[in-house]
Amino acid sequence: MRVVLDPNVIVSALLSTGTTAAVLDAWLDRQAYDPVVCPTLLAELEEVLSRPKFASLGRDVVITLVSRLKTEGVLADDPEVQPGVTADPDDDYLVALAREVGADCLVSGDPDILESDLEDLVVLGPG
Repeated sequence: MRVVLDPNVIVSALLSTGTTAAVLDAWLDRQAYDPVVCPTLLAELEEVLSRPKFASLGRDVVITLVSRLKTEGVLADDPEVQPGVTADPDDDYLVALAREVGADCLVSGDPDILESDLEDLVVLGPG
């Protein structure tokens, strides 16, 4: 099963022991699905996790996670983005990525994605 994880789900998973952590752990521990990533998603994840407020995670954790996503996930090219698919243009690439690779679902905690009219795509909240 191919799944696109919004970087916000991954960041939340690293900071909590709740549902988002269970979503990430399902891949890290059990390989329950194949995460689909692209250079834009990986760059966003690295940029967000390099912010000072996430320094407590440790740089090694970030490097290891991004490396595993690159080598163990499904690495796709950056998709062609159709603007205006979601209320936030910065989220449109996630929808385009999920569509382009035929992902089984997109998991996001972002209301701009969750509330979008995406009839051709299964969008799930992490909870």
